[in-house]
Amino acid sequence: MRGLGRQSGQPVSLATVPEEELERIAGYGFEAVWLMGIWLRSRWSRRRARSHPELQARIRQLLPDYHEQDVVGSPYAVADYRVDPALGSDGELQTLRQRLARRGMRLILDFVPNHLAADHPWIDEHPGRLMRADREDLLKSPEDYFLHRTNGLDLIFAHGRDPNYPGWTDTVQLDYRLPETREAMERCLLQIAERCDGVRCDMAMLPTRSIFLRTWGGRFEPPEAQFWPRAIEKVKKLHPDFLAIGEVYWDMEWELQQQGFDYTYDKRLYDLLLADDSRGTRLRLNAEIEFQNHLARFVENHDEDRAVTAFGDHRVRPAAVVSMTLPGMRLFHDGQLEGNRLQVPVQLARRPAEPPDPALAGFYRRLIQALQHPVFHRGEWAPLTPQEEWFGNPSFNNIIAHRWIFRGHRRVTVANLSSEPAQCFLPLNLPGLGGKNWQFEDLLGESSYSREGDDLVVRGLYLDLPAHGCHLFDLRLAGNPATSARG
Repeated sequence: MRGLGRQSGQPVSLATVPEEELERIAGYGFEAVWLMGIWLRSRWSRRRARSHPELQARIRQLLPDYHEQDVVGSPYAVADYRVDPALGSDGELQTLRQRLARRGMRLILDFVPNHLAADHPWIDEHPGRLMRADREDLLKSPEDYFLHRTNGLDLIFAHGRDPNYPGWTDTVQLDYRLPETREAMERCLLQIAERCDGVRCDMAMLPTRSIFLRTWGGRFEPPEAQFWPRAIEKVKKLHPDFLAIGEVYWDMEWELQQQGFDYTYDKRLYDLLLADDSRGTRLRLNAEIEFQNHLARFVENHDEDRAVTAFGDHRVRPAAVVSMTLPGMRLFHDGQLEGNRLQVPVQLARRPAEPPDPALAGFYRRLIQALQHPVFHRGEWAPLTPQEEWFGNPSFNNIIAHRWIFRGHRRVTVANLSSEPAQCFLPLNLPGLGGKNWQFEDLLGESSYSREGDDLVVRGLYLDLPAHGCHLFDLRLAGNPATSARG
């Protein structure tokens, strides 16, 4: 929404998203759009952001023409689960959802389960659902607690937080130990599910029993209670195709999948790629396919540096090729496809204009066009294991490879994660290679290679990749016309 407003020169609401913008997004082949920041923003959060010295300094560096009105507060300090009037109405949200559906795209919205805005109505209407504290807590950790006068009483509440960091000072913590709180948040989730096709659940591991008790102590009522299994089951009973996407860290991806999530963030893979850790990446990709199928892969999101900034111009390509050609969900961030380099605080209503990076935009265009093929959606995936090219050359360890098969279509991804050239022989584990000649067409560039099938069976595909080099091969019989990117 911010980007649209900047491009058009006018604020854009849910009712005025241009048709050409929806066509542009649909043209990439995306199956869903996640709109962040739809829900009512908090005045408390807005005041905090406008007075936070470090945030203010960062904003003024990004926006030389900054005005106080540019700061609208955090989308993760939800003041109420209704559409913010600055963006439109519930009716306009439903109209946008229908417009997306006509183009084959789902609407994904945020659900923030761990906390609410510090000025949410529940602080006065239902203070018993929130995490309370005493004056000793407030004196000991004033950044984690706050005093609020409600119904003639001075009450002390905890700010929302995870166990590793101080509290988010524009939020109030929900108390998931209590059945009343869990049931109230179930109702919130059900109400959201009436208005969209899925939710991206912020910090989804925080309400789990183990993490919550590690953070806050005490005990659940009853002791075996968990929030997510029952909440997701209730939603799926009414909306069987509803998508639950969890932002999950601390190696809890599988646990949250077992609690009902369709997809969980693969932050572990992101960190491995960022570190050029080929061994760790290979181990990660050897996990069970059932686990792989329910991971959400990314090289950029609003919490991380822009991909081209984090990885650099050369490393971002192999990282994107590896992660985006894996099974599971593929996440792309607003501005990523244009090569944006500036990470914008979520409290801002607009962002600075950035010229697109033509080379990186062209790379993403080719990658996304290739990903539209059914092989990447309905095919069979498997990791491949590079073999030493000659004794004493360890560079094969730096190559990551995998392949897809679907109805005679074959795709092979290869990437060198190191800053040095790498060589290997790559067994392809593909049926029917022998006795034929094969053409390897690189869908990311202009390269094309001919190889004999018998040699591929005996030794594998020989690769000599430059530093951070990568290919996405369409493997077809030599002499056959190239297959369509859409199949």
